[in-house]
Amino acid sequence: MSATATRRSAASARAASTRRSATATPGSSRAVRQRRAERRLPWWRLLLRYLLLLAVLALTVGPFLWQLSTSLKGSGEDIYRYPPSLVPHHTTLANYAGVARIIPVWDFALNSLKVATANVLTNCAGAALAGYALARMRFRGRKAALVVFIMAMLVPVESIMIAQFVTMRELQLNNTLLGVVLPGCIGAMNVLLMRNAFASLPYEVEEAAFVDGANAWQRFVRIALPSVKGTLAVVAVFAFMGAWDDFLWPLIVLSDQSKFTLTIGLNFLHGTFADNQRLVAAGTVIAVVPLIVLFACLQRSFFRGVGEGAVKG
Repeated sequence: MSATATRRSAASARAASTRRSATATPGSSRAVRQRRAERRLPWWRLLLRYLLLLAVLALTVGPFLWQLSTSLKGSGEDIYRYPPSLVPHHTTLANYAGVARIIPVWDFALNSLKVATANVLTNCAGAALAGYALARMRFRGRKAALVVFIMAMLVPVESIMIAQFVTMRELQLNNTLLGVVLPGCIGAMNVLLMRNAFASLPYEVEEAAFVDGANAWQRFVRIALPSVKGTLAVVAVFAFMGAWDDFLWPLIVLSDQSKFTLTIGLNFLHGTFADNQRLVAAGTVIAVVPLIVLFACLQRSFFRGVGEGAVKG
């Protein structure tokens, strides 16, 4: 009799639990719908947000689309017409061929690629080493070195150009691509980015590796560096953009036309052939395309940033 009563009480408890869950489910779903309705913005606020986003998109992407459209327009189209036309009526690639006929644009692009690649490699390697030393190692003068890097960011580049040029001339590196690369081979901003990325990693993982007998170099290469790939991508993109778009320093240090970078070479289009804006637009698009390709390749790591974490799995 007691066993039967026990089974009946268990069955009744299960039935009551089922009824409670059945009655609680509609209530919980109503609560979820209510919270979603409370979070839902009024239609005018949503419309205002989209209008602001479209305005920002037009300001940022609009000039590039206009340059691309101008570079594809034929000689028979009026690029100064009103209202302006963004879509070319007679699309042609003759403007790009015209740029190559006027200036050795591919030689200039190769020089810029050499400078930008060297700048990326030196910044990634040097900034990573310096950032790890500032974040993890304990040595006398570490805080003073960090202050020096911060103060270096406050110095305008134009104020030290003469000193840099005199230094390159004393080293006999003026009119060389190495002289273009050397002053910006390690940026203070990149060092601070890497320092903050290494400082945000949990130190317990490196302590475990230290207990296992790993030295500082092994901890840096096998543990710390793979954990900050996102920040390395950020440094690579910034270094490539800075070297590729730089105009003033290559103009000062280079005098031989065969060693000109792309930004200096395109200046000939703005000077001698300023009336033909189609050629200027085509040269601008040629200069921008490598930056777009680089960002497309590194965008996943770029947006991942410094929040990757050191422990996986």
